[in-house]
Amino acid sequence: MGRTRIKICGITRAMDLDAALRAGVDAVGFVFYPPSPRALSLEVAADLVRRVPPFVTRVGLFVNAEPASVRQTMAVAPIDLLQFHGEENAQYCEQFGLPYLKAARVRPELDLLEFARAYPSAQGLLLDAWVEAYGGVGQSFDWSLIPGNLPLPMVLSGGLHAGNVAEAVAKIHPWAVDVSSGVESAKGVKDADKIAAFVAAVRTVDAR
Repeated sequence: MGRTRIKICGITRAMDLDAALRAGVDAVGFVFYPPSPRALSLEVAADLVRRVPPFVTRVGLFVNAEPASVRQTMAVAPIDLLQFHGEENAQYCEQFGLPYLKAARVRPELDLLEFARAYPSAQGLLLDAWVEAYGGVGQSFDWSLIPGNLPLPMVLSGGLHAGNVAEAVAKIHPWAVDVSSGVESAKGVKDADKIAAFVAAVRTVDAR
């Protein structure tokens, strides 16, 4: 099978960013949602974003943000890809001139095919667990709810860690996997060993 792309989200410290880069991840995510324990100030975000080398995608996560706030973030901390976790519609997502991912919080009553069709311009669909909060809570969802014919590349998230990501990749064959709390020692504090183990688990499946 092909190589599964890997994103580490919720980076808050330079040392965690460096650990993710050493492990060979494809993308790193920065949270711009103030209620999150992983939320960054623009000053910190700008410093972290500038540490990211070429060919690693810099992703900014937003939840129902005012457009002016998104644009201010883009101006101060240049990012490559937007990730929207709220109730944003396609028109909202398209206005910033950057590629975007739309997150879907999966539960049985959500028609993922209909959801995907509502965002035809999205670069991909990120599937996360349904919880009252938005992202980064470490809960998984029933993977059997994912239809096999999604019209967009799928990024699998929600409760992934080194102990289950190999099974997820083998069963679901996502384009990419996205992890935050599953590689942390505390909220917003990444663990270099957990990051390395997560990446190794994905690569082991890819090599089969």
